[in-house]
Amino acid sequence: MPLLARLSVIVIALFFTASAGAADFFFKDGDAVVMIGDSITEQHLYSNFVEMWTVTRFPNWKLTFRNVGIGGDTSGGGNSRFARDVLLHKPTAMTVDFGMNDGRYRAFGEDTFKPYMDGLQGMANQAKEAKIRTAWCTPQPLDGGEQGPTALVGYNQTLERFSAGVKEIADKNGGLFVDQFHPYLAALDRARSQGTKYERITAGDAVHPGPPGQALMAASILKGLNFPALVSSAEIDAAGNKVLATKNCTVENVAAKEGGISFSRLDGALPFFPADATGILPWAPILEELNDYRLKVTGLAAGKYEIRIGGKKIAELTAEQLAAGVNLAAGALREGPIADQAKAVRTAVENKNKFHHDQIFRGVVLYNFPDWANGLIPREQLDARKKAVVEERLAKLPALDAEVAKALVMKANTFEVVPVK
Repeated sequence: MPLLARLSVIVIALFFTASAGAADFFFKDGDAVVMIGDSITEQHLYSNFVEMWTVTRFPNWKLTFRNVGIGGDTSGGGNSRFARDVLLHKPTAMTVDFGMNDGRYRAFGEDTFKPYMDGLQGMANQAKEAKIRTAWCTPQPLDGGEQGPTALVGYNQTLERFSAGVKEIADKNGGLFVDQFHPYLAALDRARSQGTKYERITAGDAVHPGPPGQALMAASILKGLNFPALVSSAEIDAAGNKVLATKNCTVENVAAKEGGISFSRLDGALPFFPADATGILPWAPILEELNDYRLKVTGLAAGKYEIRIGGKKIAELTAEQLAAGVNLAAGALREGPIADQAKAVRTAVENKNKFHHDQIFRGVVLYNFPDWANGLIPREQLDARKKAVVEERLAKLPALDAEVAKALVMKANTFEVVPVK
């Protein structure tokens, strides 16, 4: 087949398979996404992970993500700063995650619940007016040190009531309800069921999870957003050196090699999982749940086989396992060219978001001039200068978005499935 025709087939195949996986996903190609919340959002952990999972699953999409979380904030604060912090970025989609501070860390009461609901409804009104699709996320439960079979005690009972309020807001305003409270609670309770003295599994502190807890948050949010688990899949007949089926990838140059096979595989997506979050996996197997990176090889002689990608061994499996089909995500993310590319994407995303947070959001937008400056320079001039600096620095963000896109350019990798010596 002529090169141009072959490239056209590849492009069309990738487009249709990726589009099929995207049909129900909350985010869409071309979206500008704003993620608003409190200090847990401002940590840039779950928000970064949601972004990284999304862009690696849809590397050809044009997307922007902006985090406008503020430590100590409540839904009322989010409502009052909505125009300044959300509308500034002209978003088409948004996630809202408040509640941890709104309950005031005490038993449920209408004196805290009503302001929470009023703040959420205020944001809903502004989002509808601006035609922003909104996903309403519940808070996650505390991962405290108390012993017992369940974490649903104390302040977590308040947070569960507040979570029901989030569903009410989503239903009332035509938004998407995302329950991260109960999946997170289920992981905590699985760990507590071991019968030994309970120790926190989410790292960080009880309120502010570290990477393991925030990866669980991100996974729960993505599932609520109908994130497609499929990265890609390929089925190959080793006896006949031929491709039997593919999804979201193309496979070429299948050839016999050392009693096994080799081939070139161009994927339409990447698996992703933050390496610093693996501590959560015994309680929530989210790496494989959100990354179905499949290979099926039939026609191999009985025995064990090494799977290599780019010359790096990523797994050792039997012919029987390969014939049934295996998920290679964990191994591919451990070492080799796929792992290297996922790390490069993470670096680019973190660099971009750090610039936005440090140089624009915290650095300028939230900066308050000292009283002595207000006495020397008219307030209008100070505000004008602040606005000019924000616009100047916002103009630098597209270049950082382009670095993320550059890291996402997909390349073919050589796979080898050869007998273990």
